[in-house]
Amino acid sequence: MGSDTRAAAGTRPGGRRTAPGQGGIVMGVVRTGLLLTSAAAARADVRAALAILPGERVRISERPIPHAVSPDVLAGVDCELATRSGRGVRAVGTVRARASITGGRVLQGSAFTEAAAGSGEHRQPWSHHLSRPGSVETIGKADWADVAAGFLAPALGPRGIALGSLCDQVLDTVQRSGRFDRRPPFRAARTTLRWVLEPVEADRGERVEFAVGDGTDRLVRLALRSPDPAAVAGWCEDLALHDWLLTTVTEMISRGRLGEGAHAQVIDRIRPAVDHLLHLWMPGVRVDHSLMPLWTNLDQKVRFQQQWQNSIDRIRDQLALHTLTLLGSKADL
Repeated sequence: MGSDTRAAAGTRPGGRRTAPGQGGIVMGVVRTGLLLTSAAAARADVRAALAILPGERVRISERPIPHAVSPDVLAGVDCELATRSGRGVRAVGTVRARASITGGRVLQGSAFTEAAAGSGEHRQPWSHHLSRPGSVETIGKADWADVAAGFLAPALGPRGIALGSLCDQVLDTVQRSGRFDRRPPFRAARTTLRWVLEPVEADRGERVEFAVGDGTDRLVRLALRSPDPAAVAGWCEDLALHDWLLTTVTEMISRGRLGEGAHAQVIDRIRPAVDHLLHLWMPGVRVDHSLMPLWTNLDQKVRFQQQWQNSIDRIRDQLALHTLTLLGSKADL
């Protein structure tokens, strides 16, 4: 069974929230890429581009770095969830999706839903699901570990909840808003982070696992006690942002061929990182304080901060060498 996705624009998210600890999981996708604009987007343009739901407020903060989030939109889904075992599990309900812009430069699309067992063997009317925004219910029993593994595994044909497609929809809406000139100062690949939040097993503690999948895919698996799914979604968006920054700057350094050719050419290749990205590195500044230990835990394993600092040091060394070369050339005159 393929995915049936129906936009529910104009529906104001709210109402009951299921908890994964009550028999279910939360699944999400975050796509991160470069906003198609030559200069950092102005506040007015950001606000207008993110006003994707008429009558709803765009949330904007200026400190410590400019950040804006669109209102949540809802989309109805009726699909078969992907599972590792291949066993079909039908789910019906709604998904939350939103877009955000950081520093006038980085655009993200995020979609997630809370999945829980339904109350019967038959599909409920849409009014039932619209009263439970941002959640889907299965028809029949589901093995949640099997569903989580299937969601994080490579997509199998048309099966699976179309969270990535919903991210693309909100991203395209923002990019095509007409507020940006579509002439970015450099090229950067878009990354996709898929995440699952599961209840903590009785014999295990809270944990977070991160893996780099094929190409630009990243996979995150979390197990927490009494989590707020919306707060966890925000944490995953922040992780996706900083993973994208690290990935993009690392790629710039690789393309810059540091140590090869004239210093001026090397500086030209890595200059976009200095001009547009380095100041955006502030992990955790907008996430729920209760989730900050997740970053500390993950960074101890993956060493994001150390990789970032190594990249910054390499760029600064090149800038210093270039400056010394210029000073030496002037002294010879």
